[in-house]
Amino acid sequence: MSLTGLMVLGIGYMLVLFLCALAVERGWLPSRLTRHPAIYTLALGVYASAWAIHGSLEQAGRSGYGYLAYYLGAAGAFLLAPVLLVPIQRMARTYQLASLADLFAFRFRSRWVGTLITLVSLLAVLPLLALQVQTMGNAIQLLSGGGSQEWLALGFSGLIALFAILFGARHTHLNARHDSLLAAIAFESVVKLGAMLALGAFALYGIFDGPGDLQAWLDGPGHLAQAETHPLAPAHWRTLLMLFFAAAFLMPHMFHITFAEPLNRRTLLRAGWVLPLFLLLMALPVPLILWGAQRLGIDASATGTAYLAFGLSSSWWVGALAFIAGLAAASGTMIIISLALSGMILNHLVLVAHPPIAQPDLYRWLRWLRRGLIAAVIVGGWLFYRTVGVHHDLSTLAMASFVGMAQCLPGMLALLYWPGANRKGMVTGLVVGVSIWLAGLWPPLLGAPTGVVLLPPGLEVLADEPDWYLITLVSLAANVLSFILVSLATRTSAGERAAAEACSVDAVVRPMRLPLVAGNGMEIKQHLARALGEDVAEREVERALVALKMSPLDGRPYALRRLRDRIQANLSGLMGPSVAQDIVDRFLPYRQDGPVATEDIHFVESRLEAYRSRLTGLARELDGLRRYHRRTLTRLPVGLCAFGEDGELLMWNDALAELSGIPGESVIGAHRDTLPPPWNELLGRILAEPHSQLYKQPVALARGQRFLSLHKAALHGDHDDPGGNVILVEDHSEMKWLEDELVHAARLASIGQLAAGVAHEIGNPITGISSLAQNLRYDTDDPALLETADQIQQLTDRVSRIVGSLVGFAHGGRHVTGAAFEAVSMADVTDEALHLIHLARSGEDVQYVNHCPPAPRVDGDAQRLQQVMINLLGNARDASEPGGRVIVDAEPQGESLLVTVTDEGHGIDERVRDHLFEPFTTTKPAGEGTGLGLPLVYSIIAEHGGQIDIESPPAGRANGTRIKLWLPLNREDAESTDEPDPDR
Repeated sequence: MSLTGLMVLGIGYMLVLFLCALAVERGWLPSRLTRHPAIYTLALGVYASAWAIHGSLEQAGRSGYGYLAYYLGAAGAFLLAPVLLVPIQRMARTYQLASLADLFAFRFRSRWVGTLITLVSLLAVLPLLALQVQTMGNAIQLLSGGGSQEWLALGFSGLIALFAILFGARHTHLNARHDSLLAAIAFESVVKLGAMLALGAFALYGIFDGPGDLQAWLDGPGHLAQAETHPLAPAHWRTLLMLFFAAAFLMPHMFHITFAEPLNRRTLLRAGWVLPLFLLLMALPVPLILWGAQRLGIDASATGTAYLAFGLSSSWWVGALAFIAGLAAASGTMIIISLALSGMILNHLVLVAHPPIAQPDLYRWLRWLRRGLIAAVIVGGWLFYRTVGVHHDLSTLAMASFVGMAQCLPGMLALLYWPGANRKGMVTGLVVGVSIWLAGLWPPLLGAPTGVVLLPPGLEVLADEPDWYLITLVSLAANVLSFILVSLATRTSAGERAAAEACSVDAVVRPMRLPLVAGNGMEIKQHLARALGEDVAEREVERALVALKMSPLDGRPYALRRLRDRIQANLSGLMGPSVAQDIVDRFLPYRQDGPVATEDIHFVESRLEAYRSRLTGLARELDGLRRYHRRTLTRLPVGLCAFGEDGELLMWNDALAELSGIPGESVIGAHRDTLPPPWNELLGRILAEPHSQLYKQPVALARGQRFLSLHKAALHGDHDDPGGNVILVEDHSEMKWLEDELVHAARLASIGQLAAGVAHEIGNPITGISSLAQNLRYDTDDPALLETADQIQQLTDRVSRIVGSLVGFAHGGRHVTGAAFEAVSMADVTDEALHLIHLARSGEDVQYVNHCPPAPRVDGDAQRLQQVMINLLGNARDASEPGGRVIVDAEPQGESLLVTVTDEGHGIDERVRDHLFEPFTTTKPAGEGTGLGLPLVYSIIAEHGGQIDIESPPAGRANGTRIKLWLPLNREDAESTDEPDPDR
């Protein structure tokens, strides 16, 4: 293939990659495709770098199936995703940690730890970057037969850097979504997999005549070729598996694509089997290509075993497939490495040396710095290739890179599973391990004959082992031993212990409950503006407020602590956790003049709720007990709230939220003095009161005046348990109103008894007056006197009826059984009830109409039925507008008499209508009704064997209410009525 054709092929591929990313960026492809979990999973195929294309061939030529360690190690890491990768993802997502250096700096609470991890990563990745560039340069030389391959490789590196800058550095935040970049990396994974499978298929069916011919060759001539390989010793196998296991999540590009990009937990768990499948498919063609080249007799010494695929055929397309596979693998790895390393260098070298305090345009400054660092990383990889890489094969470069990166493995495992590890131990172990690695593997890289390999006493038997194997064992053993001993011998700081709890598997952060100096979100903006500038502070605080759904005027201490943590996490994604923590600690400090800090119980509970699905064993049972008790308190039918010793509200249950009209989430974490009135004064009073209760306090609420009783229980804390106060709030309004009604009823009963006595005493004089009037009619014939006597007689009859009604009503209300029932005319009962209603001198502007016929009559007690009608007519009167009508009607229905009382009022609310016959349910304003009238009516009707129903509004009307009563007819009257209705 000519050099021009090769350039057209390479640049054409890069243009296709640009178009793929541009299509996603511009929205030409639907988001359901570009954000599909398969895209994220395929993007993890960036692990298959140029080593998977060319280095695996080199390794297979040397050690046979030993090349599989590269694939099996990564597959093992992702198969352990639930216990290894998911916890790391949780921490990275929660605290906005975009790199391995961010994670270590967060856990060990030191900016210098992040700087050290960044330097180690940079040194470890440079050989890997040089490997990618070297494979491109060598491929160009093999295909074109000449030319300045190093300068052409630099040209392709420039295109790769341009792509990384355009599609990876548009956002200031390192953990922003890069859908276009992920889609491009997923596309490259498909390309290199397809190219490798095509090359393997060509070798199997183009060079061999299928699997049978291949097996025959392996049993015959090929057997000699396989005998020249040197299979790996079991110890070498295990060591390689460990190195590639660590590389699968420690390498900067793998950490970035796995944890910094927005893969959700489910996608990561799915990748636990999809990525091993992808790597298996990538590994299958490697021996086929090697055996095909051996069948053709290609001289590996001329081309190098790593590039045997270019000699499988003289056809241009076979070489083009091999070149595209290598270019796709190298470019994807270089893009993600440059993005990851640029972020690490920016956050842990540049910003540590030059903090971004009061930068005029912080976002633009950070963005251009990162773009420059992306270009610098890729150029650094090319320079390392030109000065060092050209003198070594791919295996030497790869082993130097993977052994160096494995020095972070002890720290990562301790970060997840050993809360007792501290900063001094981790740094000591890392420095010791890295020093052994640099002394053993880097001198040969830089041109020295051998490196310095120090074998501990008793291990002289390993002197003949390969250098990479010895350096790996000695460096990691020294690293782990130093780490453990120093951590055990030195003290762990409080900050490290808190971070360890945040990082440990199944741990829950327990922050302290301290108030901030800033009083609300607006003041937080003012404080941060001194460090970030007004525009950046405004944007970052607003971003945090939107994420938490908070108001900038919210002054609750708990809400402000959450806001501070969110701002710190967001700034961590912008400039790294070390710089973010320094800015937040300096400009958003806690107040230290208050009471002793205690654990933030509400925050701990919310975190436990989020993690409860991950708890197991005794922890899960204890959490179940905690949730049961919490649910009991939350759903208690009595209002309950709890305050800490500092006066901060810790609990506000559902009953209290319903009573107050204030949802718990809006006041949890507030100080009692900042609660909405009247609760601040009421709860403050009971907390200040030496007694433990306040009884029936009048309180004006949105629902009207209520009478509340409060009971306080003090929780006396000790060194382990926090103290505080628990307050029960009971609504005794109905009891208070009932008591008032009972007092009023007792007063009325006394007046009634007095009235009955007075009526009885009045009866005797009235009888005498009536007798005198009757006698007067017989003693004179004077028409005038006779007329006067008639008038006196009428008036005395009227007074007698009034007295009789009062006496009868006073003696009513007695429980009467069915045996004492008699025939009662509802017309007479209604007239008598209307007579008493009129005596009350209320409702005189309401017109009453009695359409009840004298017959048929019902079986019942006249006084009890009269009480029913008085209640119903009184309710109808109260519901009617001035000038309204109340109509009473009756008609026989089967064996019952249907009595209706209809008014023209507004009607009854549906929510109340079904509960009207329950005690204390009323539609009247507080203090004007007891809610006992209709339950009494219902009881009396039930005693009579009848039924009652409510229509509101009545059929055919827009408003009003109709009460229906069905009362059994008197037998004699029932026999004279029509055939009974069978439905009744």
